[in-house]
Amino acid sequence: MLTHLIQTIRGTVAAITLAGLVGCGGGGIVNTGVQLRALDPEIALRDAVSYSPYRLSQTEPARASEVISKANIKGDLEKLLHGGFKLIRLFDSSDKVALQTLEVIAENELDIKVILGAWIAPDSDAFNQAEIARAVALANDTRFKNIVVAVSIGNETMVSWSAHKSTPSQMAAYITATRNQIKQPVTTDDDWAFYAEKSSAEQNPKVVLDAIDFISIHVYPLSETIYTGTTWDWQQLGSSTAVRAQAMMDAAMAATVDHYTKVRANVDARGYAKLPIVIGEAGWKAVASHGEYNRASPVNQKMYFDGLQDWVTKVRAKTATGPLSIVYFQAFDEDWKGSDDKWGLFNKNREARCAIQSRYTQATGFSYESYNCSQSALYAPTPTTVDTSGTRFTVYANNVPSGASAAIATGTDWFGMDPVPTASVGEYESDGITAVVGVSGDSANGIVVHPTTNSNNWGWGVLVAPSNGSASIDLSAYEATGSLNFSIKTTYQGKLEFGFIMGSGDTTYTAFMPIAPGSFGYDNQGVWVPVSIPISEIKKFGARGYDQRYLSSSVYNISRVTNPFVVLDDWAATGNTHLKTNIPAIYIDNIYWSK
Repeated sequence: MLTHLIQTIRGTVAAITLAGLVGCGGGGIVNTGVQLRALDPEIALRDAVSYSPYRLSQTEPARASEVISKANIKGDLEKLLHGGFKLIRLFDSSDKVALQTLEVIAENELDIKVILGAWIAPDSDAFNQAEIARAVALANDTRFKNIVVAVSIGNETMVSWSAHKSTPSQMAAYITATRNQIKQPVTTDDDWAFYAEKSSAEQNPKVVLDAIDFISIHVYPLSETIYTGTTWDWQQLGSSTAVRAQAMMDAAMAATVDHYTKVRANVDARGYAKLPIVIGEAGWKAVASHGEYNRASPVNQKMYFDGLQDWVTKVRAKTATGPLSIVYFQAFDEDWKGSDDKWGLFNKNREARCAIQSRYTQATGFSYESYNCSQSALYAPTPTTVDTSGTRFTVYANNVPSGASAAIATGTDWFGMDPVPTASVGEYESDGITAVVGVSGDSANGIVVHPTTNSNNWGWGVLVAPSNGSASIDLSAYEATGSLNFSIKTTYQGKLEFGFIMGSGDTTYTAFMPIAPGSFGYDNQGVWVPVSIPISEIKKFGARGYDQRYLSSSVYNISRVTNPFVVLDDWAATGNTHLKTNIPAIYIDNIYWSK
């Protein structure tokens, strides 16, 4: 699908030699005299994907108690093998995952090779040494000697934004210790920005480059779009809407190739031209789980996957320069990843998504996700100005009074928080609940929020995302003396939180105020009551977004409101941990900001 783009890219990277990158790879001497170990030729020839077997865990702590069966692993690997994925990357060397996966491959004589991982934790040398010992044992096990083709020590431990950071010297020591005990090539997986030394924020990679046999980089153009300082233009607003989706996905592939090229150029300039490069992770979400509205969908995912495959095919044919291999991230969705979920080529139910359906025939054990793959890809909408000039800013209302802004929260603008929604939103009428399809006249009488019975460990929430999450609204005129107003009817026991969200990505900042019955007009006696909360009071409860809690870029900025109304129950703030089942509905109407 992106063939024309690859042809263009070839001209920009033609100066980069492919010699030493295809075939066995390595085999030369780098600055310090380390003898590079040749990479198995199969790494360059096999379609690759990262694999993790977790199916049930809803949170990261829950993984510890999830039982992983060999039968499930075998079923997963057979699906991957049937689709032509004969090289998998594992992230750790645990008995539960790595040992069992290798045993399944060996015992069933599956034609799958493995890049084995060793998870490195910050400030946990005892754990890390034990993990390396497990990796060494697996790599040296005679049962797996023809399966484990490489070992990767650590995952995203050195890039500037890492949440589990180690220094290059620490990582080099772990890599060397591992390499001294096994025969396979050894590397560490990290973001391209580290190896390219994208900015002064990145650590010097030299000591690591001196220790590894090949470079493994991560490239995520989609993730870059939710943070400031992105390296590419995902919106492509200069293209007509008829071709904007294609322009976006072409630009995503161009960014992918650009990042690889920058790494290649930087390490070559440092004297490491003989080091092969693998893209150890690259992918595209099928569902927005961290604000990637208007770009994450199964169709967009297929376009990116096809682009990567086209590039790989040309590199194998030596008609384009590029990485030795691309390991697609990832095989299956995993709920426990939260906002970092929905990258899977299969959903958590093991249903094939659009990207790989052509590799499978629907039959016993092979089913498709129920999604119309022939529909159009998503793209950035043409920006529209959100009217905030009236006497009040209307978020949701059946009828808008004279002098107020028109209602903005219609259609698909209502979302339950979390990738697996913790609440659902409907429009209610006298005859029951219907889906929110718009707001006009008497056909709509407000919304109803149904908190979902779930196993998450924080609570539930619902938010409004104007323009499907693409709008940023300047409400600074309401800050000094303004109020957030709405009507509510519920029998919900305990406090509820109300507020708004500002910014997006690494600038996300929340302001949620817990309200008890009897405060600001709120009551829970099952009758309609008007509520009015001063913005100045809500501001006191401002906090950095959960994923941004360590980022200085996350600041209160009411000129960039992205979600002008949020209702939630964060149990840590309200103490309502008992409310996990049979949660009463919450009816809300007439939501607006007043000056």
